[in-house]
Amino acid sequence: MPVPALVTTAWRRAAELDFPMSCEDPAGPLLATLAAAVPSGGRVLELGTGAGVGSSWLVSGLTGRTDATVTTVELDAGLAAAVRAADWPPFVEILTGDACALLPTLGTFDLIFADAPAGKWEGLDLTLAALSPGGVLIVDDMDPTRYPEPEHRANVTRVEETLANHPDLVSVQLPVGSGFTLATRRRP
Repeated sequence: MPVPALVTTAWRRAAELDFPMSCEDPAGPLLATLAAAVPSGGRVLELGTGAGVGSSWLVSGLTGRTDATVTTVELDAGLAAAVRAADWPPFVEILTGDACALLPTLGTFDLIFADAPAGKWEGLDLTLAALSPGGVLIVDDMDPTRYPEPEHRANVTRVEETLANHPDLVSVQLPVGSGFTLATRRRP
């Protein structure tokens, strides 16, 4: 997939903000592909906006559509403001706040990209509660070898075990890039 202009702009913004934690390949094209599959009237949620690189990929997957929404949550008010100042389609909402505090107020989503500690390492139950039947959750940074700290490796193991053993989910570990775990909520 060619790199969309929105993504190139987000990479530039990340460099200008000296933000080194944007999603890495192949996360972006995977996000765009998953977003393209969101059903009509679908809702997409990103936890951890950062400089907006992941958001840009998600929005790029929805090119030509106006029937879906993208909500992204960033804890850092400065980052959120910088991303909010960019030129986004009207279906994009950029929220500032703690994802664990906001998740119970946001409703349910067809695609959730968990790329922040809140909603992934802590509050995973809140993220799962926000996942619609048939919805897809993608959790980033799941390669335990990236973490020298035992507590971070333990977080990866805990999240993977939670998703693998959840009776309402089907999940798979994808050992590419920064490591992903992908889970889909079973339909009733």
